[in-house]
Amino acid sequence: MSILFISDIHLCSDSPDVTDGFLYFLNYCAIRARALYILGDLFEVWLGDDDCKSLHINIAKALKRLNQKKISCYFIHGNRDFLLGKEYAKACGMTLLSSKQVLTLESGRKIVILHGDTLCSYDNSYRLFRKCFRHIVVQKLFLLLPLSVRLRIFSIIRSCCVRHKQCKSKKKLDINLRMATDILIKNHAEIMIHGHTHQPMIYKIFRSKKDILNIMVLGCWNKYGSMIEINEENDNIVFMEFPIYKTVRR
Repeated sequence: MSILFISDIHLCSDSPDVTDGFLYFLNYCAIRARALYILGDLFEVWLGDDDCKSLHINIAKALKRLNQKKISCYFIHGNRDFLLGKEYAKACGMTLLSSKQVLTLESGRKIVILHGDTLCSYDNSYRLFRKCFRHIVVQKLFLLLPLSVRLRIFSIIRSCCVRHKQCKSKKKLDINLRMATDILIKNHAEIMIHGHTHQPMIYKIFRSKKDILNIMVLGCWNKYGSMIEINEENDNIVFMEFPIYKTVRR
């Protein structure tokens, strides 16, 4: 059996091909796994569990079918869907996890998983934004507002973030490799898996000839989807990208 990791699907009504590709992935790929870990930004935006769009309902039904097949599904909040709550998670049959988790495989190998936004320590403005809007009191007050008001507030914040992002240097959008390395060492792990940056790649940190740390970054689902698969029988780890349009048309 295998464990699958995905991130940054960014489902929305404006991207039906991505939605179809994700549903195909759930029905024909994830169905063969033991567990699926979604490392944030499943949706492009999440304004509350009371936002009952048909897209949200259909995705919940598809994930629930996995749960009914005894396939465990876990979710770590991203920067786009950090308001996804217990009610929707229950509808999906998903288990909500804290922002950082350490998994121990049957072989004893340890893996750190997270969304990845906390690794972008060079971006001080985002760190301040995250500290404010991820505060439990701010979230509760925001969710008390009518959905239409939440949507207007989100639209204003989003337009400001888009303009601000255009002015940021590439360095600010990158992860802090030193921070990631320190997290791995502190948790006695050799592998980290995350998303957020939309730049799929594998960083290798050589501490010695035999001590190599791997930081694996998942990509954003657009024309291509990406996932990491860990085969528990042989402890093999595979990073793969696949064209969405071929998946949909198959």
